[in-house]
This record gives sequence, structure tokens and C-alpha cells, in this order.
Amino acid sequence: MANDQLIKVFLLAAISFITAVLLTPLLTDFLYKHKIGKQIRADGSTPVFTKLHEKKAGTPTMGGILVWATTILLAAGFWFLDRVLHLDFFHKLNFLTRQQTLLPLGALFASAMLGLLDDYLGVKGIGPRGGGVRMRFRVALYTLIALVGAYWFFYKLGFDSLYIPGFGNFVIGAWYIPLFIFVVVATSFSVNETDGLDGLAGGVLAVGFFAFGLIAFLQGRFELASLCAVLGGSLLAFLWFNIYPARFIMGDTGSMSLGTVLAVVAFLTNSVAVLPLIGFILVIESASVIAQILSRKISGRRIFLSTPIHHHFEALGWPETKVTMRFWVISAVMAAIGVAINFAGK
Repeated sequence: MANDQLIKVFLLAAISFITAVLLTPLLTDFLYKHKIGKQIRADGSTPVFTKLHEKKAGTPTMGGILVWATTILLAAGFWFLDRVLHLDFFHKLNFLTRQQTLLPLGALFASAMLGLLDDYLGVKGIGPRGGGVRMRFRVALYTLIALVGAYWFFYKLGFDSLYIPGFGNFVIGAWYIPLFIFVVVATSFSVNETDGLDGLAGGVLAVGFFAFGLIAFLQGRFELASLCAVLGGSLLAFLWFNIYPARFIMGDTGSMSLGTVLAVVAFLTNSVAVLPLIGFILVIESASVIAQILSRKISGRRIFLSTPIHHHFEALGWPETKVTMRFWVISAVMAAIGVAINFAGK
């Protein structure tokens, strides 16, 4: 049984990679045809960033569509072929279940639609400084998605405890709801902060989903592991075209939705305690932004040349590719440590 499930996981990862690669020409043609390009802020508020990335102006955005559309297409397609047409072969590939994957897929789609709207408004120059939806509204909307998820986890699925490796499960009751909301929103915005260099967010996310896919598989959550494999496979296809120099970039529709579902998967596997390790790069990216803001407000000085921290290393003279690949290495090492710690205490 476990061998069959392992084959399924690897096969779905390969299918998602191939599907996403085949869909890429359609997406890129659409993005270039409609001139859906990245806008680089040039109002003087971010001089270091503007100087470093002015050459990327016009690069097609919304590339994250490739990842979430491939995932939803395969989930819906295999479910239809299995449950509606009753084709036995596709029964083995169907990974859409109410218990394990319906909620993360719903969160993926809802947050992707919000991100898509934000990307579109940004391309059209609508919103504050032409940057799309105002930040407070973005936070409120993603908080609403997280609130729906928290309600479902706590009241429908009965989740009310947190597993701490080495110590066991701790029942936290209704505190589970604000914790869920905070982690989901923080993770989604952290991925958004990380999506600043060609290939950076895609690589970090691929590592994260494969790590949680391993955790889910070892827990016997084979459908959830399959979903992580599909996300990971489609992210690798995205990376094929997103590595420097990027043919397109992820955009909010990719970064926000994938950050949201990464956090949801962490809660579904009750391994949210190791999310800061598996998503270590996401943590330091957001921490650098917060530290910079606090330092400027308190002392009037900057800690970093530019934030998020990957821009600081760029400003120091590191080539973009060196920053990206070193962050990938750190992400892989920390994810391995996170997975090991998650099971070490059991």
C-alpha cells in the first residue's frame, strides 16, 4: 500500500511538472500580448531597490497562475475522470478528498483570486502609488480567508491542539483560531516579501512543499502528500522559466496563494511548530523588513541598505543569482532540520 502511494506521489509530481511546462507558452503569450508587466516603483521612496531592478520593468507578472492553475486543473480533472467517468486508472491519481485536500485547494483558489486582482490593479496603475489594493485592505481580505479556515479547522475538523516536537500535543482550545489566522497571514505576506529576485520565492516554496509532503506521507496523509507533490512539481516547472533572467515573475496571485496554502498544510499535518524552520528564509525576509521599519522609527537609522534582506545583499554587490542560490541552500538545509526535529520527538 505504502509503495503504491509513493509511486502515486512521484508520478503526480512528474505529471504536474510536465503539464505546467506545456501550459507555459499559452500563459506567456497571453501575458506578453496584453502587456501585463511588472511596474518598478520610481517615486524616490526606494532608491536602492529602484536602481537594482529598473531593468526588470515590464517583465510579465502573474506567472504564479501557472502553479495554482496546474494544481487545480489536475485536482479537478483527475476527480472528474475518477468519480464521474469512473475510469479505474484515474482512481489511482485522484487526490481530491474532503478530509485532506479540499480545504487547502479552496484556500489556494480564494487567495489566488485576490492576488490576481491586486496584480491587475498594479499593472494598470490603479491604487495608492499605482500599486494595487491598499495594504490595510489586503491584510483584511487575507485575514478573512484565514478566519474562514480557522473556523473550519476548529469547529468542523476539531483541531484544538498544537504539537511541539519533544514535548507532545498541547491543547490550546479557542486560542487555536487567532494562532491559525496569524500564521496564515504572516506566511502569505512573508512569501510575498521573498518574491523579489528571479527564482527565489519559487525555490523556497518548492523546498517547503516537498518537506511538508514528506511529513504528510510519513503521517499516512497520502492525498495531502500528493497535493504537496503536485504543487512542488508545478513550482519546479515555474522555476524553469523564472530563474535568471526570468521570463515572467510570480506576482501576488502566486506568492500570496502559495504562502496561504503552505501554512494550511502545516496546520493539517499539525507541524506548524517547525514551519519557521522549513520556511526559514521566509522568516528572515519578513524579520528584516520589520527590523528596518522599527529602527527607522526609533532611531531614524537603517539597519540594512535595503529590505527585504535579499536586496541588502544585492546592494553589497552580490550578483542576484548568488543571493538566490545561497538562499536556496539555506532553505534546503533548514527544511531538512525542520523535518528531522518534527519526527525526532515522536
